[in-house]
Amino acid sequence: MRRPIRGGCDTVDYKSVFRRYELKYLMDVEQAAAVHDALEMHMEPDRYGLSTIRNIYFDTPNYLLARNSIARPMFKEKLRFRSYGVPSKDDEIFVELKKKYDSVVYKRRLAMPLGDAMEWFCGNGEGPKTQIGEEIGYTKIRYPDIRPAVFLSYDREAYCSMGGDDLRITIDRNILARTDDVDLSSETGGHTVLPDGYILMEIKTMYGYPDWLTSVLSSNRLYKSRFSKYGNAYKEMVLGKVPEEYLSIPGGERVAVPKTSTAEGSA
Repeated sequence: MRRPIRGGCDTVDYKSVFRRYELKYLMDVEQAAAVHDALEMHMEPDRYGLSTIRNIYFDTPNYLLARNSIARPMFKEKLRFRSYGVPSKDDEIFVELKKKYDSVVYKRRLAMPLGDAMEWFCGNGEGPKTQIGEEIGYTKIRYPDIRPAVFLSYDREAYCSMGGDDLRITIDRNILARTDDVDLSSETGGHTVLPDGYILMEIKTMYGYPDWLTSVLSSNRLYKSRFSKYGNAYKEMVLGKVPEEYLSIPGGERVAVPKTSTAEGSA
């Protein structure tokens, strides 16, 4: 059973800087039930609780950022706009630059009105004159043809530790992606990214797993996955390929959708 929509373990409006490991696990329904039982005893919903998250992933016309991501280099980065619910142009959304170096995730995040954010990256507007604003804005220089590429949404349960440590766990269902109507204000819908009957869990921490979490993972045969929402959406929707991690789970050998473009060319 899903938790209430609101929780109380966050003490600030939002964090603008993150540094942590993010480990992903594909779960079937029975494994997810066992995980929820453990969460009831050790975690509580964060300030977002249960929400539908909408994302716009930005990329170049030949999907340079997606191609770099699935190549598993030492360093990779992604730029996305994120909202919790359906925003109007005056509602605040998050502009996020997510980098990964040597398995550690570094995230920079700004909150700003959707209309201003779109004008910043799709028009002639300027971003905030802050250190994080300058760092995010520099992606327009590194990738001068960057543009909204994929709309990706999912239903998320988000939990934080009752013990006050940095452990955070999220559980995502109904992951949908599309390359048309890339607008945070539009309705969700698109290609299903998860295999039927599977749920994605992400464990986020910088300081290791507590004993109870190690135990529930081991007893339920839950193993780390290289699952990437944006990367797998790209593989299926653009390349027409079945992601490798699907082939190792029951029912994962599904037919990929046809290619929507040729995106394996040089940068």
